[in-house]
Amino acid sequence: MRSVDVEGLRIAYRTQGEGPPLLLLHGGMADSRAWRREANALSDAYTVVAWDAPGCGQSSDPPASFGMDDYADCLAAFVEAVGLDRPHVLGLSFGGGLALALYGRHPAIPRSLLLVSAYAGWGGSLAPEEVRRRVAAFERAAEIPRARMAEEFVATLFSDVATPEALEETTRMVSEYHVAGARIMAHAFADADLRDVLPRVRVPTLLLYGDADVRSPAFVADELEAGIPTATRVTLPRVGHVVNIEAPERFEHEVRTFLRSHPG
Repeated sequence: MRSVDVEGLRIAYRTQGEGPPLLLLHGGMADSRAWRREANALSDAYTVVAWDAPGCGQSSDPPASFGMDDYADCLAAFVEAVGLDRPHVLGLSFGGGLALALYGRHPAIPRSLLLVSAYAGWGGSLAPEEVRRRVAAFERAAEIPRARMAEEFVATLFSDVATPEALEETTRMVSEYHVAGARIMAHAFADADLRDVLPRVRVPTLLLYGDADVRSPAFVADELEAGIPTATRVTLPRVGHVVNIEAPERFEHEVRTFLRSHPG
């Protein structure tokens, strides 16, 4: 792990490989460890950088008022601090929304967008009652044992054919979540409505979803596909929310195919 100071926050990250920069943004209740396989596999052709978002992994917790604009500005400052020149930006779930927020505020940074199991923010993609339910679930993270919270959350991330190894590995990672960081991230994503960013996207964009995803169901993908003029959509059969962990070979194939077609 390495770290840099970004706007008063310690941001931890992992990096390996040489080539065009590929920035990996994890989802909620996770950290850069979620990208272990992809970092190893894709570092043969890319400089792969995976950050721990503020409030995750080995990074500092942000202020309680941190919103989606703050996450995006922090990410832009991180890109500058680490010296990434127009990276391909790949984000999963919250990380996909963050990639859109980054484009909305700093459109010159991303070379391309790879949005996996992504939303236009919870506020932009889900019904208000569902947003409230999800925020309440994250609020429970401060009230129940981490192991129990991790088990309940991970159960929503995979299809019913996921391997026990994938479930166990993800549960171990999620069980180390920051209580404060999880709450802050959930409220930021609940307030985020990034639908106005979609028609402004001008860089090549891959939308990658699993058809067994109960967290980002098909209607979420439909709206992003309809809204982003440059979008290409791929749906993987019998795969849940964490596409990269449940179907790593298929995930890597789609990412490589897209990146080779859009070198920038």
